[in-house]
Amino acid sequence: MYDFAIIGGGIVGLSTAMTLGQRYPDAKILVLEKESRWAFHQTGNNSGVIHSGVYYKPGSFKAKFCRDGCESMVEFCQKYEIPYEVCGKVIVATEERELPLLENLYQRGLQNNIKVARITAEEVKEYEPHVNCIAGVRVFSTGIADYKRVCQKYADLVQQQGGDLQLNTKVDKILETKTGQVLETNQGKFESRFVINCAGLHSDRVAKLGKVDPQAKIVPFRGEYYELVPEKRYLVKGLIYPVPNPAFPFLGVHFTRMIDGSVHAGPNAVLSLKREGYKKTDFDLRDFAEVMAYPAFWKLATKHADEGIKEMIRSFSKAAFVASLQRLIPEVKAEDVTPTHAGVRAQALMNDGKLVDDFLIIKGQNSVHVCNAPSPAATSSLEIGKAVVEQIPAPQHLKSTLNV
Repeated sequence: MYDFAIIGGGIVGLSTAMTLGQRYPDAKILVLEKESRWAFHQTGNNSGVIHSGVYYKPGSFKAKFCRDGCESMVEFCQKYEIPYEVCGKVIVATEERELPLLENLYQRGLQNNIKVARITAEEVKEYEPHVNCIAGVRVFSTGIADYKRVCQKYADLVQQQGGDLQLNTKVDKILETKTGQVLETNQGKFESRFVINCAGLHSDRVAKLGKVDPQAKIVPFRGEYYELVPEKRYLVKGLIYPVPNPAFPFLGVHFTRMIDGSVHAGPNAVLSLKREGYKKTDFDLRDFAEVMAYPAFWKLATKHADEGIKEMIRSFSKAAFVASLQRLIPEVKAEDVTPTHAGVRAQALMNDGKLVDDFLIIKGQNSVHVCNAPSPAATSSLEIGKAVVEQIPAPQHLKSTLNV
């Protein structure tokens, strides 16, 4: 009998397990991951950015967890000697119509207690000499990190705390018992007093296995990237972002210097025909049919038809993708970029057709379900872990470090 079972071995699941172990040193903790390694999906395919929280609605989970997580992630990387760099970033306007939106971002940064500064086009060039813009905002606390290394360290710490980590273990059923819940998997049955669902791309399905209706469905969006060829990396010194469309949940095609020195350009955002569909040709009938039969998806698609068409064109046309990059750095040519990995964002869509724009954490009977944790979840992982643990009733048979 375990005290806590976490479903999902991404950065949120492992952070939650680690936080539980810190809070309840005597607890028996289990982490189940269906893949052969940790951080296989969203965590292992993200941009590697330590986000500042400048984009998010003041007072939201994303704003608070991201701002605090930006600090706690840097401290974690320092403590465990994980590669990171606080390089800052510039958000730039390339057209007059973007200036009010840029100002809104600056004001939001101030509201979220983030160090930001308005900078002129000339000042932008001090940070990024090759950028073309008419104005910018400097966000000082943004950084980059190796999140796969972060995840592995979380896993190591969970093991050191005495937790059990199970890879290659897929949960097929959740059965309620008088004392907790039984998880039926391809590796046998596991019993736990409390279950935490951090299943990412499958979090809505796992919630329903546990008799919880999240009132939302995961719709997978694939983000495709290009990479600057090594001899052109000099064009980007840090992180360069456009002013995002406030009606669209994605940040727009941008340049990111990775912790290994490579420079990635992207992503676009297109509907994936498979929840774990990293290639254009990936297709899963169940995943596709679920989205197509979901009325909320068609409400969303109709509302954002123009943006959606642009994203699809960028997906199939390198020239269109490069043109979007040239808005930021005119010197970039088609031969300067080559395709690289893609990621899939697990975005929850509510039944009314609105995207869930904050982290969504739902309580069930002896369970907690993290049903929307896309970007900036990696940055916020330590804070999300704390928030999940706060929602778990303190087990009477376990001594909490808060009471010691």
